[in-house]
Amino acid sequence: MDPSHETETATPLPVKHPLLRRLTGFVIAGGTGFTVDALVLTLLNSGFSIDPFRARIVAIAVAAFVTWQINRNFSWGRAKDGAAREGSRYFAVVIASALVNYGVYSAALLIVPGLWPFIALVIGTAVAMSVSFFGFDRFVFRQ
Repeated sequence: MDPSHETETATPLPVKHPLLRRLTGFVIAGGTGFTVDALVLTLLNSGFSIDPFRARIVAIAVAAFVTWQINRNFSWGRAKDGAAREGSRYFAVVIASALVNYGVYSAALLIVPGLWPFIALVIGTAVAMSVSFFGFDRFVFRQ
């Protein structure tokens, strides 16, 4: 393993097995990120009348920053090669996952006219979760 990708120990979660700790942290980060995503989307779309396509782009960016902080502090740990490199890898994975998420979200809205954007958000997020976990585990926070 390349030592530049080793990580510092994450703040312990009450889970001993490393894979289960990462999965638990990922679920906590994902749930928090989903909540932030949904709140920002709803605020921008309903509160400021920004169309749901543009609002979702902003919501994804805000949620990505929040999940990065949770994942690096609780799920995997901080990369020893610094926050800038770790952040670059993290956001590369987030972009790939977001493209999957946004594509499914958009397709759902276009295929089902009148679909509430929140439902499309749930569908897109569910599909993109595996892309995120695999990318974080194998590319961003390799151990």
